[in-house]
Amino acid sequence: MKQLSVFILLSIIVFSCKPAKDKKPADPAYIAAVDEWHNKRIERLKSPTGWLSLVGLHWLNEGENKFGSDSSNQLIFPKNAPAFCGSFFLQNGKVSLAVAKGIQIIQNGKPVTQMELISDVDSNTTRLQMNSLRFFVIKRGHEFAIRLRDTENPLISSFKGIERYPVDPAWLIEAKFEAYDPPKIIGVPTIMGTIDSSKCPGILVFEIDGDTHRLEPVLEEGSDELFIIFGDKTNGSETYGGGRFLYSKKPGADNKVIIDFNKAYNPPCVFTEFATCPLPPPQNKLPVKITAGEKMWGKKHH
Repeated sequence: MKQLSVFILLSIIVFSCKPAKDKKPADPAYIAAVDEWHNKRIERLKSPTGWLSLVGLHWLNEGENKFGSDSSNQLIFPKNAPAFCGSFFLQNGKVSLAVAKGIQIIQNGKPVTQMELISDVDSNTTRLQMNSLRFFVIKRGHEFAIRLRDTENPLISSFKGIERYPVDPAWLIEAKFEAYDPPKIIGVPTIMGTIDSSKCPGILVFEIDGDTHRLEPVLEEGSDELFIIFGDKTNGSETYGGGRFLYSKKPGADNKVIIDFNKAYNPPCVFTEFATCPLPPPQNKLPVKITAGEKMWGKKHH
């Protein structure tokens, strides 16, 4: 009788468990395509304009901001920069540059001595070069900063890639797109503690293991893809605590969107302290584990 009771109890446990996510047959061509996408991402990270090249983020104060490697400057550049390079001037929402005598800073292949700088909110951003250093102005809200790269940053050569979950076609999920008319403005928190206002064209509705979930994507200016900033139950243990990113194509006439969680990737803040990353808004924190895409890089689990 005791053995029978144990059998009945085990049977109840087994049959009351939620069924596992449906397994889809692994298509070698699909797996190869995801691998190729990831390899290209690694190439971009290691490129001279990739996130691994970042070595500085210097916020500007109104007025003069002297820069160079000497500690007396307001903006202290790396040791491979001259001691005193010149000054950035922030005045009434505009940034200009004055180069110190004897210092060579290049813009479009030509030395400059002084000029007004166009920030990254414009496609014609002014990009400057000084030896292996590259720098330009970024604008975040009403604040301006100098983003600094070094094409010889040791992190680039030492980078060994990013661990991923195995590519699983079951994480290629079809979602229904429900448009907002007009598009909704949502608040997207950032690692800097600010809230950015972003345009959300609609909501993505989909199922995982029979449960319905929703994500609100952002539509960036000029983009033909939906940008999804999401969190899940792997954050802080297996993946970055600040969530992950992915892109999906905009819906067609059938209002269907394919969410490929195998292409979920780490925000730049995983690799550098000099990035200004968006974080998942509360409604985009999924109450499930998304065991697909990139895992945490290094030991940072914010």
